[in-house]
Amino acid sequence: MDCRANTGAPRRISAAPASTSLYFRTLTWLFALFSLARVLAYLPTMWAVAGSGDATGQSIITWLTWLGANGTMALWLYEQGGRQVSKAIGVNLCNAVMCGATAVLILAHKI
Repeated sequence: MDCRANTGAPRRISAAPASTSLYFRTLTWLFALFSLARVLAYLPTMWAVAGSGDATGQSIITWLTWLGANGTMALWLYEQGGRQVSKAIGVNLCNAVMCGATAVLILAHKI
């Protein structure tokens, strides 16, 4: 085990795949597909709460935790990426917005 002090600088473990490789292109498409699916997956909960007017089965703590996790992940990616906006940041921000919207909807029906 290396006991030297961690300087906070990221260390590269291995080279990243070339952006033109089949693996990287496939991974990029899968990331896009599952990111879209994840954003759309919030809608059934929102429709159920809005349609029934009942948010009893929904935990506001859970939704606020997911909001915080997605929001801070976007900020972390922004900082780790040299303060450059990336698609991954956009995905996390979109998820944070959907979690926030769901939390507001739940609160509106619990109050």
